[in-house]
Amino acid sequence: MVWKELTEGLDAALRGTGLHTPERMARLELSIPRESAHGDWTTNLALLIAKEVGRPPRAVAEALAAAFPRDPATFASVEVAGPGFLNFRYSGAFLDRLPGLVLEAGGTFGSSDGGAGGRVLVEYVSANPTGPLNVVSARAAAVGATLVRLLRATGHDAAGEFYINDAGRQVDLLGQSVAARFAEAAGLERAFPAGGYEGEYIREIAASLPPGPARAALDAPDGTAWFRDQALEQMVLDQRRDLDEYGAEFARWFRESELHRSGAVQETLRVLEARGMTYRARLPEVDRTTDGAPPDGPAAGAAELEEATYLRTGRFGDDKDRVIVRSDGSPTYLLPDLAYHRDKRSRGYAIAIDLWGPDHHAYVTTMKAALSAAGVEDGFLEVLIVQQVNLWEAGADGRREQVKMSKRRGRIVMLRDLVEDIGAECARFFFLMRSTNAHLDFDLDVARRQNDENPAFYVQYAHARIASILRYAAERGLRPAERETLRLAAPEEVALARRLAVFPELVRGAAAAREPHRLPAYLVETAAEFHRFYHACRVVGEDAAVSRGRLLLAEAARIVIANGLALMGVSAPERMERAAEAPE
Repeated sequence: MVWKELTEGLDAALRGTGLHTPERMARLELSIPRESAHGDWTTNLALLIAKEVGRPPRAVAEALAAAFPRDPATFASVEVAGPGFLNFRYSGAFLDRLPGLVLEAGGTFGSSDGGAGGRVLVEYVSANPTGPLNVVSARAAAVGATLVRLLRATGHDAAGEFYINDAGRQVDLLGQSVAARFAEAAGLERAFPAGGYEGEYIREIAASLPPGPARAALDAPDGTAWFRDQALEQMVLDQRRDLDEYGAEFARWFRESELHRSGAVQETLRVLEARGMTYRARLPEVDRTTDGAPPDGPAAGAAELEEATYLRTGRFGDDKDRVIVRSDGSPTYLLPDLAYHRDKRSRGYAIAIDLWGPDHHAYVTTMKAALSAAGVEDGFLEVLIVQQVNLWEAGADGRREQVKMSKRRGRIVMLRDLVEDIGAECARFFFLMRSTNAHLDFDLDVARRQNDENPAFYVQYAHARIASILRYAAERGLRPAERETLRLAAPEEVALARRLAVFPELVRGAAAAREPHRLPAYLVETAAEFHRFYHACRVVGEDAAVSRGRLLLAEAARIVIANGLALMGVSAPERMERAAEAPE
């Protein structure tokens, strides 16, 4: 990887100028400029260290440029720009060689081993099993699955996991809701629970239950538990089916109830007590407003908080200490959540990446503080907040309007409905187009179009067009050139090769920054660069040598596009038609 060559070269340059320290190397930042005039790579290292070495930034940059061990097979120049930037420019020999290297690597082009086998667990979706998966869960599934693939492509031992919250007030409320709907259908009086789930899916679950056992459960003192268990299993099965069809992969579906049965929750409490991290307190000696739960957890009244057990999270950066055991002895959400993350660490994972919804933003600091209180090292937990999705489509009057959603009231745009409407691959592509920490406006009308306005179609069509060109050439006896004979001449050829050279760094950087949205942006730009090349340079022309060289470049572009789509869980079709080009 060029990134590795640059890193090692700048390390050598710092040593050669007597400016090297491990701390300075740790501050090294490398990036790829948006403008080709600024070179192929750039770094502001000289600007970062100039003050501490007591020299002007530009003088530091000039010294580093002179000491950089430039290999002419890779870089044509190392230039000092502006107040002290170092810009690196590829040599023509490197760009000539690149398409052949892409073909040689094939499906592994873009992969690297920088992760060194480090174990990473990505927990994503983890939607409460109280309703069908909606579009926010669909976004989390697209991001989580792609992040796992990116981590594997960069040498990590990565796996995905789904955490099932099958304990607590919300699943009890699910059972009560189903019981009420079953009684309603049977003509029996039973009050619907306050705050219960009112969606049509609750009636569907109730209708699917065996009448005899369900009727008996209605009359039993603890019969609501039967309805809860039946509904819970059906919801989990539905979620697994939907996510399987959507293309999300999980190495394990972990149930919260497992933690309680195994004793892990109580063991975690004992560990906290042994470390002196808990205390008992009565109100109003401590804050009355929290029970340590995330925003969607059960609220505890003031009476429940009397003589509660508190965790000293305030000592580790939280804004206050949090209740972990209520006065009745039941744990708040924080304690099993902490036990679950300790379980992740005990399984040998060096990093746990969690994807949470926007309503859990304030819980991040609490969870990290709780892990510190339990003795889990800083940096183990990383949290990505997956922001809200707004669906838009044309209304009856032709104006774009937002689709409204509410899980409790039953107005839900479900994952399965979205997949049926626009397809799983198109949905995944669209969900990945923006950073997870930004709200996503999802235009359903654009996603339904089979033309270049749809970015997913646009990228896939570029791959199909290249495949068509290669078939056309093969029918005429033309094959891509051997890499040793390629000479890039036209500006569009060079521009496309430069774009392909970005891909390994794109993959490495997306994995390191936990930013899968870099992939679709890169692929759209690469497809556009290929189309510029295609329209400016006749690939299969009268000069066989030129044609074979351009076929090699086109094949390299096809491989890069296919590899990028594969990381997103999107196929690379060999044949496609634009809607406008389809036969009548």
